[in-house]
Amino acid sequence: MAREYVMGNEAIALGAIRAGVGVVSGYPGTPSSEILETVAKRNPGGVYVEWSVNEKAALEVAAGAAYAGVRSMVTMKQVGLNVASDPLMSLAYIGIKGGMVVVAADDPGPISSQTEQDTRQFAIFAKLPIFDPASPEEAFEMIGDAFEYSEKYGTPVIFRPTTRVCHGYAPVDVPDETLASALPEGFIKDAKWVIFPRLTYGNHLKIEARQPVLAADFSGYRFNTIERVGEAESAGGAPVRKAIATGGISYAYVREALAILGAECMVLRVGTPSPFPDPLALEFLNGLDEVLVLEELDPVIENALVYLCGREHLPVTVRGKRSGDTPCAGENSTEVAVRAIATFLGREAPAIPVRADVPALPVRPPVLCAGCPHRASFFAVKQAMRGKKAVFSGDIGCYTLGNAMPLDMCDTCLCMGAGITIAQGLHRAEPDAVNFAFIGDSTFFHSGITGVVNAVYNQTDIVVVVLDNSTTAMTGHQPHPGIGRTMMGDVTEAISIAEVLRAVGVKHVETCDPLRLGDAMAAVKRAVEVATGAGAAGGVSAVIFKSPCVAIVKPQGACVVDELACRGCLNCISKLGCPAITRTGAVVAIDPALCTGCGLCVQVCPFGAIGGAR
Repeated sequence: MAREYVMGNEAIALGAIRAGVGVVSGYPGTPSSEILETVAKRNPGGVYVEWSVNEKAALEVAAGAAYAGVRSMVTMKQVGLNVASDPLMSLAYIGIKGGMVVVAADDPGPISSQTEQDTRQFAIFAKLPIFDPASPEEAFEMIGDAFEYSEKYGTPVIFRPTTRVCHGYAPVDVPDETLASALPEGFIKDAKWVIFPRLTYGNHLKIEARQPVLAADFSGYRFNTIERVGEAESAGGAPVRKAIATGGISYAYVREALAILGAECMVLRVGTPSPFPDPLALEFLNGLDEVLVLEELDPVIENALVYLCGREHLPVTVRGKRSGDTPCAGENSTEVAVRAIATFLGREAPAIPVRADVPALPVRPPVLCAGCPHRASFFAVKQAMRGKKAVFSGDIGCYTLGNAMPLDMCDTCLCMGAGITIAQGLHRAEPDAVNFAFIGDSTFFHSGITGVVNAVYNQTDIVVVVLDNSTTAMTGHQPHPGIGRTMMGDVTEAISIAEVLRAVGVKHVETCDPLRLGDAMAAVKRAVEVATGAGAAGGVSAVIFKSPCVAIVKPQGACVVDELACRGCLNCISKLGCPAITRTGAVVAIDPALCTGCGLCVQVCPFGAIGGAR
């Protein structure tokens, strides 16, 4: 056994390997991405690993393996579970044979997501067990338990780490060997694997009957505990039975807050919020007057306790998000816990000490990287459409940052793949506008193709702009079908985006380098002419701006400013917003540590004052 200092996502991966996982699939999404990557990196040799084209495909791959008795795991972030929800809801009725764990990492805050949804609510909706680890160490142990419970009850289970668990670090004792598991017997043909309404009705009854059995089982689970460390006294001296209920990372905050306050309290920690461990919770509630619930994000534990109090006619006041005693959105923290617990216990919250020698963090607004080809793509479209009515629908990825000034080129952003279909609806509402849909290469494969097919089928006049930077840049540069390399390291056929577009009926498809500004603008104008043409000449047209992400290629040498030639017009700054270009007195300067030599500013300068490598 070796002690390793690992990230929470690494701990989850190592715990899954230890548990004997055989198939791991997923789609990258912060804060979950490193789980699958660690499995691939630490693969003992018998685990199949893949980045799937999207979360739905990933879940179905894992389900197929579980049908055959193999332990499988599928990874995604919370919004990815929306994409995978269709097969997962049906799989809850069908069941599995080999243990199957669906890791859906939640992002309270949110730090890097378009929603702040709580996967615990999805588990309640789907009537599936869910595990909610409080630390990397706990995640390492709990993932193995999740496989055990999955096989014990023949159901997929959900595993819900949050950002601070996923990206926190802790020492973990990693055994040298994996747990022994029986060889999978393979897929056995049986009518139960085919979902029919009559079968679903019967399985629904079984699921409902299983819920209280699981609740009782979870009441004895090692990560559902009552820590009895005393009781608080009211200011008047009369005993008041107060306690705290919590779960996930908030459990760590509660422990820290109680230590800071020097307080004693009984604490219920819930590691499996669904099915809720009713027997344990009733033991906790017995004899209490008030309970404070600290949790992220929704009042899941709070609702469960309120329900139990009502069902059992317990005179307990439950405080939390619904009562306004804790924040109803965003992350919790030790400071949040200190304030809430101090108020709850009738104490004055002490100031959390801050080191005086630590400087304030600099303000860093999100911005496209210096040399990012997406900046050139947006600028080319903007210049080509000057003076014309146009709407620019965006999508999920680095290029969402195109909405920032001075580019101002992302008018809508809803969810992955939606830009193409949003543009279609906008065109039907305002046919006199030119509707563009920007989408990245990885997102195109994830959920963009369906939208293109819909546009072609319904003869919708839009311009699809694929921003192909040869990677899944937003989540850590993972491979995708257009690259020609799998997560297992195999070289495979790279799927051509241009050929896919032509195959589904897009008549005009043009590929160009966005960093060649003149060529890029001309390509946009030709695509617009096709899309806005009368009769049969209209329809979907596409431009593929192909240039690699600056993070996966070597810089070409920095551009330089001729200070004598620079007139201080600031065109390069006001039009491009490149972080490598700054104003120095009456002229501009280029930071050689940031500049990649893309040469876009060279083409924008009206006085030829900038020279460079490109």
